[in-house]
Amino acid sequence: MIGTGILKGMAVTARNFVGSYFEKERLITVQYPEERIPLPENYRNFPILIYDNDPEAGLRCVACKICEKECPPQCIYITKSDDKKPDYMGKPQFYPKVFDIDISVCMSCQICVEVCPFEAIKMDKDFELSKRERFDALLLRKEELSKSQRRPLRPNRHRSHRIRQQLPRPDRHPCRARRRLRVRRALPRARIID
Repeated sequence: MIGTGILKGMAVTARNFVGSYFEKERLITVQYPEERIPLPENYRNFPILIYDNDPEAGLRCVACKICEKECPPQCIYITKSDDKKPDYMGKPQFYPKVFDIDISVCMSCQICVEVCPFEAIKMDKDFELSKRERFDALLLRKEELSKSQRRPLRPNRHRSHRIRQQLPRPDRHPCRARRRLRVRRALPRARIID
Protein backbone atom coordinates (compact mmCIF):
# COMPACT_ATOMS: atom_id res chain seq x y z
CA MET A 1 0.00 0.00 0.00
CA ILE A 2 1.25 3.46 -0.81
CA GLY A 3 2.20 5.58 2.19
CA THR A 4 2.72 2.80 4.76
CA GLY A 5 6.19 4.18 5.57
CA ILE A 6 4.74 7.58 6.35
CA LEU A 7 2.02 6.04 8.54
CA LYS A 8 4.61 3.97 10.46
CA GLY A 9 6.75 7.07 11.01
CA MET A 10 3.77 9.08 12.23
CA ALA A 11 2.83 6.23 14.61
CA VAL A 12 6.33 6.30 16.16
CA THR A 13 6.13 10.10 16.50
CA ALA A 14 2.69 9.92 18.12
CA ARG A 15 3.84 7.16 20.50
CA ASN A 16 6.81 9.27 21.63
CA PHE A 17 4.67 12.38 21.93
CA VAL A 18 2.06 10.72 24.13
CA GLY A 19 4.67 8.73 26.06
CA SER A 20 6.65 11.87 26.93
CA TYR A 21 3.81 12.99 29.19
CA PHE A 22 4.05 9.83 31.28
CA GLU A 23 7.75 8.79 31.17
CA LYS A 24 10.49 11.28 32.05
CA GLU A 25 13.11 9.38 29.99
CA ARG A 26 11.32 10.29 26.77
CA LEU A 27 11.61 14.03 27.35
CA ILE A 28 14.10 15.55 24.95
CA THR A 29 13.93 19.24 25.79
CA VAL A 30 16.08 20.47 28.67
CA GLN A 31 15.73 23.91 30.25
CA TYR A 32 19.37 24.71 29.52
CA PRO A 33 20.77 27.19 32.03
CA GLU A 34 19.09 25.49 34.99
CA GLU A 35 19.38 21.89 33.81
CA ARG A 36 22.34 20.41 31.95
CA ILE A 37 22.77 17.12 30.19
CA PRO A 38 25.99 15.41 31.32
CA LEU A 39 28.58 15.40 28.55
CA PRO A 40 29.80 12.05 27.26
CA GLU A 41 33.24 10.93 28.40
CA ASN A 42 34.80 11.20 24.96
CA TYR A 43 33.36 14.67 24.21
CA ARG A 44 35.95 17.11 22.92
CA ASN A 45 35.74 20.76 22.06
CA PHE A 46 38.95 22.81 21.94
CA PRO A 47 42.56 22.03 22.84
CA ILE A 48 44.12 23.19 26.12
CA LEU A 49 47.66 23.13 27.53
CA ILE A 50 48.31 20.84 30.49
CA TYR A 51 50.53 21.72 33.44
CA ASP A 52 51.38 19.51 36.38
CA ASN A 53 51.91 21.61 39.51
CA ASP A 54 52.78 25.20 38.66
CA PRO A 55 51.22 27.03 35.69
CA GLU A 56 54.60 28.38 34.55
CA ALA A 57 57.19 25.80 35.62
CA GLY A 58 54.92 22.76 35.29
CA LEU A 59 53.85 23.41 31.72
CA ARG A 60 54.48 20.22 29.75
CA CYS A 61 54.92 21.96 26.39
CA VAL A 62 58.56 22.35 25.27
CA ALA A 63 57.71 24.29 22.08
CA CYS A 64 58.67 21.52 19.66
CA LYS A 65 56.08 22.94 17.21
CA ILE A 66 54.88 19.54 15.99
CA CYS A 67 51.26 20.47 16.72
CA GLU A 68 51.66 23.74 14.82
CA LYS A 69 52.98 21.92 11.75
CA GLU A 70 50.36 19.16 11.80
CA CYS A 71 47.31 21.37 12.43
CA PRO A 72 45.14 21.24 9.25
CA PRO A 73 43.58 24.74 9.59
CA GLN A 74 46.88 26.19 10.96
CA CYS A 75 45.18 27.74 13.99
CA ILE A 76 48.09 27.14 16.43
CA TYR A 77 50.87 29.72 16.68
CA ILE A 78 53.97 28.97 18.78
CA THR A 79 57.12 31.00 19.39
CA LYS A 80 59.94 29.13 21.09
CA SER A 81 61.81 30.81 23.93
CA ASP A 82 65.47 31.79 23.56
CA ASP A 83 66.44 30.61 27.04
CA LYS A 84 65.65 27.53 29.09
CA LYS A 85 63.69 27.46 32.34
CA PRO A 86 63.76 24.67 34.91
CA ASP A 87 60.64 22.58 34.72
CA TYR A 88 58.84 21.08 37.71
CA MET A 89 61.51 18.34 37.94
CA GLY A 90 64.35 20.88 37.91
CA LYS A 91 65.67 20.07 34.42
CA PRO A 92 66.21 23.04 32.07
CA GLN A 93 63.68 22.96 29.22
CA PHE A 94 62.65 25.23 26.41
CA TYR A 95 59.19 26.68 26.85
CA PRO A 96 56.73 28.43 24.53
CA LYS A 97 57.12 32.18 24.78
CA VAL A 98 53.91 32.54 22.76
CA PHE A 99 51.29 29.81 22.43
CA ASP A 100 48.06 30.96 20.79
CA ILE A 101 45.11 29.02 19.42
CA ASP A 102 42.51 30.72 17.26
CA ILE A 103 39.34 28.91 18.29
CA SER A 104 37.33 30.55 15.51
CA VAL A 105 39.38 28.48 13.04
CA CYS A 106 39.92 25.32 15.12
CA MET A 107 37.88 22.38 13.85
CA SER A 108 38.41 20.15 16.93
CA CYS A 109 40.01 17.37 14.92
CA GLN A 110 42.31 16.32 17.80
CA ILE A 111 45.37 15.88 15.56
CA CYS A 112 47.39 18.20 17.82
CA VAL A 113 46.62 15.90 20.77
CA GLU A 114 47.65 12.79 18.88
CA VAL A 115 51.00 14.12 17.63
CA CYS A 116 52.15 15.73 20.89
CA PRO A 117 55.01 13.57 22.27
CA PHE A 118 54.77 15.09 25.77
CA GLU A 119 50.98 14.85 26.20
CA ALA A 120 50.93 18.59 26.73
CA ILE A 121 47.70 19.17 24.80
CA LYS A 122 44.31 17.70 25.60
CA MET A 123 40.82 18.45 24.43
CA ASP A 124 38.68 20.38 26.89
CA LYS A 125 34.99 19.86 27.59
CA ASP A 126 34.27 23.56 28.01
CA PHE A 127 31.84 24.63 25.28
CA GLU A 128 30.47 27.90 26.66
CA LEU A 129 32.94 30.22 24.94
CA SER A 130 30.63 32.91 23.60
CA LYS A 131 31.99 36.45 23.89
CA ARG A 132 30.77 39.90 22.96
CA GLU A 133 33.93 40.80 21.04
CA ARG A 134 34.26 39.28 17.62
CA PHE A 135 37.95 39.02 16.80
CA ASP A 136 40.36 39.33 19.71
CA ALA A 137 38.31 37.27 22.17
CA LEU A 138 38.47 34.18 19.95
CA LEU A 139 42.27 34.07 20.11
CA LEU A 140 43.22 32.20 23.29
CA ARG A 141 46.64 32.97 24.79
CA LYS A 142 48.91 30.67 26.78
CA GLU A 143 47.55 31.88 30.12
CA GLU A 144 43.96 31.17 29.10
CA LEU A 145 44.83 27.77 27.62
CA SER A 146 46.79 26.46 30.62
CA LYS A 147 44.78 24.14 32.82
CA SER A 148 45.76 21.68 35.49
CA GLN A 149 45.57 17.95 34.98
CA ARG A 150 42.18 17.50 36.68
CA ARG A 151 41.41 13.88 36.01
CA PRO A 152 43.83 10.96 35.73
CA LEU A 153 44.71 9.66 32.29
CA ARG A 154 42.51 6.86 31.09
CA PRO A 155 44.35 3.55 30.77
CA ASN A 156 43.29 3.18 27.14
CA ARG A 157 44.67 6.39 25.77
CA HIS A 158 44.05 7.08 22.12
CA ARG A 159 46.29 5.68 19.44
CA SER A 160 48.99 8.37 19.73
CA HIS A 161 50.61 6.34 22.50
CA ARG A 162 51.03 3.40 20.13
CA ILE A 163 52.31 5.65 17.35
CA ARG A 164 55.03 7.03 19.63
CA GLN A 165 56.14 3.53 20.57
CA GLN A 166 56.45 2.43 16.95
CA LEU A 167 57.89 5.69 15.61
CA PRO A 168 60.27 7.19 18.15
CA ARG A 169 61.45 10.15 16.06
CA PRO A 170 59.10 12.97 15.04
CA ASP A 171 60.46 13.05 11.47
CA ARG A 172 59.05 9.55 10.89
CA HIS A 173 55.47 10.56 11.56
CA PRO A 174 53.03 8.98 9.05
CA CYS A 175 51.42 12.34 8.20
CA ARG A 176 54.77 13.73 7.11
CA ALA A 177 55.43 10.66 4.99
CA ARG A 178 52.06 11.12 3.29
CA ARG A 179 52.79 14.82 2.79
CA ARG A 180 56.18 14.02 1.19
CA LEU A 181 54.47 11.52 -1.09
CA ARG A 182 51.90 14.13 -2.11
CA VAL A 183 54.67 16.61 -2.89
CA ARG A 184 56.48 14.02 -5.00
CA ARG A 185 53.30 13.24 -6.90
CA ALA A 186 52.62 16.92 -7.47
CA LEU A 187 56.03 17.53 -9.07
CA PRO A 188 55.91 17.52 -12.86
CA ARG A 189 57.40 14.41 -14.40
CA ALA A 190 59.61 14.49 -17.43
CA ARG A 191 58.05 12.79 -20.42
CA ILE A 192 60.06 10.72 -22.83
CA ILE A 193 59.09 11.55 -26.36
CA ASP A 194 59.99 9.02 -29.04
